[in-house]
Amino acid sequence: MGESGRAILNALVGGETDPEALADRVRTRIRAGRGQVVEALRGRVSAHQRLLLRIHLAQADAIDAAIAQIDDEGGERLEPFRQAIARLTTIPGVSELSAAVIVAEIGFDMARFPTSAHLVSWAGLCPKNDESAGKRRSTKLRNGAPWLKTLLVQSAWSAIRAKATYLQALFLRLKARRGPRKAIMAVAAAILTAVYWILRRGVAYTDLGADHFNRIERTRLAARLARKLDELGFDVTLTQRPAA
Repeated sequence: MGESGRAILNALVGGETDPEALADRVRTRIRAGRGQVVEALRGRVSAHQRLLLRIHLAQADAIDAAIAQIDDEGGERLEPFRQAIARLTTIPGVSELSAAVIVAEIGFDMARFPTSAHLVSWAGLCPKNDESAGKRRSTKLRNGAPWLKTLLVQSAWSAIRAKATYLQALFLRLKARRGPRKAIMAVAAAILTAVYWILRRGVAYTDLGADHFNRIERTRLAARLARKLDELGFDVTLTQRPAA
């Protein structure tokens, strides 16, 4: 249904049967040579086949027109919230279209969700609460909102391609221990968490940085050693040295 393909189909509907004349309607570069195109277009198209082809093309045009109309209507309804949409696009992997779909699924009022964890759970990006005798029997995700979950996973795959970001670091950290499928779900949940706070606070996305987990580990190690020294009877004051 590209430019050249549609031109050939329109010519077939119009009664053209000469393969050379049909091949002349190819206006874009294609992998096949002209001889291959001519041979592919050699054949017989009867009157009833032209009728069916005309009907199918009309249906395709009607669907395209309906999609364009819906897009225009959606764009007009989103206009008052354009600034919020723009803030969501500051998240790696989230395009303007993805942001619009996310908003269509969850809305702008985050007061409906007491915490970001409630939104993540509603979207189906956290495991079921399936425990017995203190043991987790299943780590399968909740069903949640299927359209939203699919979109967030697609955005997550795009996000991890951005170099030196928190989301990429999160994926690589979890992939080594839990595999890529669970790691990408965690990234999708992190994106939705960011969406929650951006919409609730009206702020742009701030990346935590690729070294986020290293900083946390250093801080935790320092706190643990300080507690150990305190247990041994030493007074310890931790002071962060300026970076060299």
